Amino acid sequence: MLYCFVPQDTDRCCNMVKITIIKTKPYTDQKPGTSGLRKRVTVFQQNQHYAENFIQSIISTIDPAQRQEGTLVVGGDGRFFMKDAIQLIIQIAAANGIGRLVIGQNGIMSTPAVSCVIRKIKAIGGIILTASHNPGGPNGDFGIKFNISSGGPAPEGITDKIFQISKSLQEYHICPELKVDFSTIGKQTFEVDTFKPFTVEIVDSVESYAEMLRDIFDFAALKELLSGPNHINVRLDAMHGVVGPYVKKIVCEELGSPANAAVNCVPSEDFGGHHPDPNLTYAADLVNTMKGGEYDFGAAFDGDGDRNMVLGKHGFFVNPSDSVAVIGANITSIPYFQKTGVKGLARSMPTSGALDNVAKALKMPLYETPTGWKFFGNLMDAGKLSLCGEESFGTGSDHIREKDGLWAVLAWLSILATRKQSVEDIMKDHWQKFGRNFFTRYDYEEVDSDAANKMIDHLQTTMSDKAFLGQKFSSGDKTYQVENADNFEYTDPVDGSVSKGQVIPIVFLSFCGSLIVHL
Repeated sequence: MLYCFVPQDTDRCCNMVKITIIKTKPYTDQKPGTSGLRKRVTVFQQNQHYAENFIQSIISTIDPAQRQEGTLVVGGDGRFFMKDAIQLIIQIAAANGIGRLVIGQNGIMSTPAVSCVIRKIKAIGGIILTASHNPGGPNGDFGIKFNISSGGPAPEGITDKIFQISKSLQEYHICPELKVDFSTIGKQTFEVDTFKPFTVEIVDSVESYAEMLRDIFDFAALKELLSGPNHINVRLDAMHGVVGPYVKKIVCEELGSPANAAVNCVPSEDFGGHHPDPNLTYAADLVNTMKGGEYDFGAAFDGDGDRNMVLGKHGFFVNPSDSVAVIGANITSIPYFQKTGVKGLARSMPTSGALDNVAKALKMPLYETPTGWKFFGNLMDAGKLSLCGEESFGTGSDHIREKDGLWAVLAWLSILATRKQSVEDIMKDHWQKFGRNFFTRYDYEEVDSDAANKMIDHLQTTMSDKAFLGQKFSSGDKTYQVENADNFEYTDPVDGSVSKGQVIPIVFLSFCGSLIVHL
């Protein structure tokens, strides 16, 4: 056998591991989206070398000169096929000269935690195995996403390069006999042909992230809120996703909430047969529990831990656009921002203008970006942005380069601890001070792509007719007049890159808002 296991806190090399070059054929459908490549599990399983091709395409974008001394962070949300993919990443990374991998124990590491670890250890990047809030299991979805050295999602220039490589790939390099035990914390070291020793380090997936949060929030105040004499009762639903161990260790063990405050905290390959999307539809159990009045604060998280939904007592719902606006309006409740100051606020274009109202009132810069956290990351790296959010239940700040579900929940709890009000009262006070923006999001799932494209083409044609502007549409006793309709285009203020073709906003005069259609 050409591999060995080295116990924790030791580091030695063993027999040579051979590199094999495998001939393959390129695929034309491996274009990464805003959050990597997402396909049905069966696509990865039934198409020969499909996962291997994409992993090789990712690593091929890394300069060979950076690989030997570089570290890649690897983690995922525990969904079906994750462990198989991690073994492939290990084998292909070793064969391509990557010097070191840092992997969460059992492969588990939330998307925010991957970003945190990349930044902490100054890694050259990371590979995240998740399809976010999409269903898991053998008949569900799987995804592979590449994050760069900043900890954020790869920008379009790199994802385009990955796609171009994937379309012409003829071979990939792999060490097929290299097997790694990633259930035990510690280091495993291998000698790979002509390369230096290749090290795989299995780490506690929670600790580095928890350490970061301790530096952001006032844990003493949060502990008083959650377990002091006048504590509030919370209900946190991990939805069988990756954030479960984080909630258990940080909120329950460290901050003192009772163990039963956190539910569905064991990551599952099929998310317990449920859809791990934190909204009113898929987190219905939490909503119904909150309606009973036993709990003062509730939250749900998605599969990989970067999204969140916040509820108040009796199931009072905070929509994601309002959530980021409230955090922005109360941002000094978080010690991190007392130290760093607030550089600017930002939202994705489909998100309501609630945050705009806060930015205007507090005289803060406000940026409107396309969907995709990488656009926020550019602004953060340039020192222009501190807090941001998007309509799909994503909220975050410049502490990392990903949206962060648990961070958002602790931000809300910090506001509750400071203001000593209920979620509902805080929200109503906010509307009174800043005005209210009404927001609704509709998700259309399992839509036939040809029919959807046909609808978008028809909308494009309709919009291009000058007569469309000013046209009136009636629904019931209400009439709406089109004020503006155009493809949203974004010029990045940092690097000048132009992004377009994501969404079509149609603004109605009498509605004072936008109807958003995602392309």
